[in-house]
Amino acid sequence: MDKKNIKNTFIEIVQIGIALILASIGLKAFLLPNGFLDGGVTGIAILISELFAINISIVLPIVSLPFFIIGYFTITKRILFKSVISIICLSLVIYFENFGSITDDKLIIATFGGLFLGSGIGLAIRNGTVLDGSELLGLYFNEKYGISIGTIILLFNIVLFGITAIVLSPEVAMYSILTFFVTSKAIDFTIQGFENYVGLMIVSKKSAEIQERFLQEIGQGITVYKGVKGYGKTGITETKEIIHVVINRIDVKRINRRINELDEEAFIIEFDVNNVKGGEIRRFMN
Repeated sequence: MDKKNIKNTFIEIVQIGIALILASIGLKAFLLPNGFLDGGVTGIAILISELFAINISIVLPIVSLPFFIIGYFTITKRILFKSVISIICLSLVIYFENFGSITDDKLIIATFGGLFLGSGIGLAIRNGTVLDGSELLGLYFNEKYGISIGTIILLFNIVLFGITAIVLSPEVAMYSILTFFVTSKAIDFTIQGFENYVGLMIVSKKSAEIQERFLQEIGQGITVYKGVKGYGKTGITETKEIIHVVINRIDVKRINRRINELDEEAFIIEFDVNNVKGGEIRRFMN
């Protein structure tokens, strides 16, 4: 293993360690002392721990086991191995961590418990490991039956929170739903960060001027396709240049204004971009 790989592995281990600490703070300092649940496998572990007075450090690995068996058929063995180790380490951190309950305000508990837990799960995902096995269930059903991962996770949590409302209380279930939403948003933010990109496809009679403005004034790399404008099977056709550009979401309005200055009739399609690598991309606040 060369120095670069050693460095990357070390950084990955440190970040996973931070993820475990963040997730354990969310559980020990907020959710567990107050009987609040999160969604997914973590929520099941908390529910069982509450009902049968069993330490969650024991429950969490056991509950995660069936989901890792499912993961054996859906994810790489490296990710599976890292996930198993991460769950075991999380259980140990929870067991030895001595955080007491910070507050008894239910809204603060739901918000900050979800924030810490979601940040930990998101940071773990960024480093190629899983702290909650419900995503593995979603992947399995997506590959086998074509059902979206989001739908599976939503149905899974509807059942979980329904059981919580029956066996604990509707109030706990409602606060747990709030915790789940905060956790989900924290996971998304941790994975995506500030670098939230959108794509633009621009068709304009003044394509050359728009390209010049992108390259010289805005300082943004672009890609230009050759396209044909028309309608129907035998409609009027005309060769057109299609400008394709990926920008930070914070720049969308500004760039739309610049395009509008050149061509008010420009046809612009905006779409979400999940990931960007390489190329000339203007970074956040740069």
